Amino acid sequence: MGEESGTTTGAFCAATTAKGTPCKNRPADGSPFCWLHSAQGPRARQAGTGAFSDPEQIELLLRQILDELVAIRAAQTPPEPEHDARAAIALTFEKVLDFLTEKLEFIKRRVDGEYEVDEWGRDEEFIQEIRPILQFLYYSYWRVEVTGIENVPAEGRCLMAANHSGVLPWDALMIVAAIGEEHPRPRPVRGLYLSLGSELPLVNLLLARLGMVQALPENATRLLNNDELALVFPEGVKGIGKPFSERYRLARFGRGGFVRVALQTRSPIVPVSVVGAEEIHPHLHNIQTLASLLKMPYVPVTPTFPLLGPLGLIPLPTKWYIHFGEPIEIQNMSYRPSEEPLLVSKLTNQVRDEIQKSIWERLKKRRSVFR
Repeated sequence: MGEESGTTTGAFCAATTAKGTPCKNRPADGSPFCWLHSAQGPRARQAGTGAFSDPEQIELLLRQILDELVAIRAAQTPPEPEHDARAAIALTFEKVLDFLTEKLEFIKRRVDGEYEVDEWGRDEEFIQEIRPILQFLYYSYWRVEVTGIENVPAEGRCLMAANHSGVLPWDALMIVAAIGEEHPRPRPVRGLYLSLGSELPLVNLLLARLGMVQALPENATRLLNNDELALVFPEGVKGIGKPFSERYRLARFGRGGFVRVALQTRSPIVPVSVVGAEEIHPHLHNIQTLASLLKMPYVPVTPTFPLLGPLGLIPLPTKWYIHFGEPIEIQNMSYRPSEEPLLVSKLTNQVRDEIQKSIWERLKKRRSVFR
């Protein structure tokens, strides 16, 4: 046992735990404390040093972990050829170490700020990191079936308008995945999200890294003028918050702001219908009192939430269908300024009717929610 002093490094950490018992961790080199209780550890917050709030401290911790992984890998002796089982275990262990090292290096680059984003905050490297998760959801979990993908232009400006559902906006990610996985010439999709997303500290950063943009008319206009592919949900929060009894019945499409932007930028509109997302979180009831306290549009009660706690946030593995309708060509439409309000209303209803018709047609063919 080492001395309980700040000058001599003993066999165990000189600190005590939150329960008042001696810490059993090994001390860091040149310190009487382990990394947990040193100036670089989370316990240092109790002393007011603000650990894990300083990027330099986080970087130091990541470097220590990386060095330990490299040392462990270097210490591994190659097994003898005749020991197949041992060789397989060693190979698996080495792959795990390589994977952990790679992911820690990815995290470290973000702590150091060594990554690039575009003018909207889209992080291509981050998207590639999470792409396997999206592919699993797309191909294996929801088994998304896509039709009409050829109606999405391979280049140039275009505004896709889709129905919204599912309590959580998974449909946006699956539409983006459909363009990336099914289109002959994949291209980035700029999803337009409600201002509510920009008010949530971590959510707004995640949305930006995925290439999403706040749903403001000026943002949509700028994207389309730059010949981007944009995605909008005209139902807004009413779409994902509708009760299960009203599933697949489109809510009102607001005041047609997306059509007005399309007219101003001369952008075609592609109606998109999604079937299968309504059942991933059946919305049975809205806890309005709690929603008001949290300043949220709704706090849903589903068959699994809040009954199962965080597990209730896992969506059900329904079968999805996404259809991209024929584009509504408005590039060459001529109209007088006085006729614009009527034209906006007409086109808004046309887009809504085409999406609703496509949904009804798919529901008639569907025989099971999950198969």
